[in-house]
Amino acid sequence: MSAQTINILHLDSNHPLLWQQLEDAGFQNEKDFTSTKEEVEAKIHNYQGIVIRSRFKIDKNFLDKATNLQFIARVGAGLESINCEYAIIKGINLIAAPEGNRNAVGEHTLGMLLSLMNKLNRADKLVREGKWIREGNRGYELENKSVGIIGYGNMGKSFAKKLQGFEVEVLCCDIKENVGDENATQVSLQELKERADVLSLHIPWTPETDKMVNANFINSFTKPFWFLNTSRGNNVVTADVVAALKSGKILGAGLDVLEYEKLSFENLFIETDKPDAFQYLLDSENVLLTPHIAGWTFESHEKLAQTIVDKIISLYF
Repeated sequence: MSAQTINILHLDSNHPLLWQQLEDAGFQNEKDFTSTKEEVEAKIHNYQGIVIRSRFKIDKNFLDKATNLQFIARVGAGLESINCEYAIIKGINLIAAPEGNRNAVGEHTLGMLLSLMNKLNRADKLVREGKWIREGNRGYELENKSVGIIGYGNMGKSFAKKLQGFEVEVLCCDIKENVGDENATQVSLQELKERADVLSLHIPWTPETDKMVNANFINSFTKPFWFLNTSRGNNVVTADVVAALKSGKILGAGLDVLEYEKLSFENLFIETDKPDAFQYLLDSENVLLTPHIAGWTFESHEKLAQTIVDKIISLYF
């Protein structure tokens, strides 16, 4: 098929190479970063492809109006903003780019863990306040700890690889069988809970993982543990994590994502009163918060775009 017959609507801004390389390959690019969902739906029948990040949900109604759509490309790792099941029924190709930001996520997760265990943020804050406190900022070493990774796809594998220089035991748990490798030993969820000193989530948000990390889940771990979440905020019940932080069951939490985020991930939905659990996270010295930027590096910005371009072109040539 000739790319000249393929009109692509870009609904979010991305690295310029994405637009340029598609244009060079003969695709027809158009952009619309401002129209409402309803306005886009009124014209979506004119396009064979769309490129999105997370501006709005691609639901059944949207897909019914997209009568000529051949592919949806999301410049990111997950596809939860798309009704994938219905899109597949309609014969639409779904494209994501977890390969593009896996290294960034792996590095960010490791950075959060080291910061938490060594109390770097707390120590830095106190020194800036003129308080030279050594004993109160004594940290922990990763050596001889067991790191449990739930979700051993692109992101989980990247984090496991980054851990190889630390003389740690890396355990992984995944719904797929035989995904363990030289960097992690695959175990059951029960065994991971019995052995882990650190828990890191690298899972999509699905009905099965929604609110997975709740009080029962946390309390089923044998040992107190450090908790890292760079996957999706809705995989976690924040109030239950806070309760575990208060009790000492969770030693510290590194959260790049929050259940309070809007679907677009661009904002928190909180505009007035903050939930008590969120306020506790803001006030806690053993909590590290980042605004959904684990995969958001200068390098991944380019890698994500290149991955999407390559996958779109491979559909037609």
